[in-house]
Amino acid sequence: MSPLPPGSTLGILGGGQLGRMLALAAARLGFDVVILEPEPDCPAARVSAHVIATAYDDPEGLAELARLAHVVTFEFENVPAKALSLLAELGAETAPGARALATAQDRVIEKTFLNAVGAPTVAFAEADTASGAIEAVKRIGVPCLMKTRRDGYDGKGQAWVEHLANAEAVFHRLGDRPVIIEAPAAFVRELSIIAARSRAGEIAVYPIGENHHENGVLRRTLAPATASQAIIDQAERIAAQILTGLNYVGVMGIELFELEGGRLLVNEIAPRVHNTGHWTQDGCEVDQFEQHVRAVAGWPLGPTRAHTQIEMENLLGDEVETWVKLAAESDARLHLYGKREAKAGRKMGHINRPMPD
Repeated sequence: MSPLPPGSTLGILGGGQLGRMLALAAARLGFDVVILEPEPDCPAARVSAHVIATAYDDPEGLAELARLAHVVTFEFENVPAKALSLLAELGAETAPGARALATAQDRVIEKTFLNAVGAPTVAFAEADTASGAIEAVKRIGVPCLMKTRRDGYDGKGQAWVEHLANAEAVFHRLGDRPVIIEAPAAFVRELSIIAARSRAGEIAVYPIGENHHENGVLRRTLAPATASQAIIDQAERIAAQILTGLNYVGVMGIELFELEGGRLLVNEIAPRVHNTGHWTQDGCEVDQFEQHVRAVAGWPLGPTRAHTQIEMENLLGDEVETWVKLAAESDARLHLYGKREAKAGRKMGHINRPMPD
């Protein structure tokens, strides 16, 4: 695909905060944006040229999207894979591709792929039944983490199995659905790396971020994180192996565990812009959102070096009500998502604070 000229239209499946920030970045580069999203008043719709308010796998809506957009991307990995298949049948260009989406949607497929390309993970086993879950827990050992194979995010769809006798009850609690059982990772900290790959195969990686979670939800990211060159080299090598293995186009978030001694394991991948990359909006010349637009539109990738160390903090639920106080911080940059209702634990915005030299 030739590079899309300004004035072209970018289609986005999904209209949440990531879609909103992608749309704003696309507009800055001269693109129009069309959103396909079931909720007509979603955050991204209000900053986009057009919204198609329908289900993600609605054939008529996808046909309209294919007609309007020169390339289609997605803002979250729970878009039905069927949507990308229908778009492909309609002749629409999509990026990232269907394989990346399918890989990230199933934790067993994801970990199998990661190991195949040389990106190490914890030991794991799969199960489809309660008896299978018991046998899988026996193989992995306790304590272990049982997760639904699909649809979990922000700590949802998972539970610890502390004793073998609890395995069946945990399986039932997770909805009697296919699961993955993972060995625990004795990590010293959680890291992430945001990486991009262009249509020409060029790879660009941002500095590593150090992440802190509360109740399964990301609370803050500090980036660039303090890390040895060996850690940086490992993370960049892992990112390149994953992106190349998927023939990926766009930005990807890769969550990592750092073990004692400096070895890295991949926790999971997200084939999209990522919460742990929000710091790039105020710490880098080209942030992750512009980088993703550049990649899917066939443009050259932008620089990824950091000019400032940033601490990004998520604003959850009614924390957003302190926006007046936050906006008064002279050095901080406030990013609000335009969501209509502040629910407990819901990501309503984030604030980027530069760290002192």
